[in-house]
Amino acid sequence: MIPNFSFTEILLILLVVLVLFGAGKLPEVGRALGEGIRNFKKALSGEEEKIKEVKGEEIKGKP
Repeated sequence: MIPNFSFTEILLILLVVLVLFGAGKLPEVGRALGEGIRNFKKALSGEEEKIKEVKGEEIKGKP
């Protein structure tokens, strides 16, 4: 279930993040988060390809 955040709640969360990490660290944190998401998606698509390969071999192996 995805929670519904109002504009003020999102603004408050961003303010807390800014206070915790500071303005200088935010680009670095964002870059690291983006890279992590990219790697996760890449790994996920690699697993999907492996599953398709295995299913294809099973279908070819059946009489």
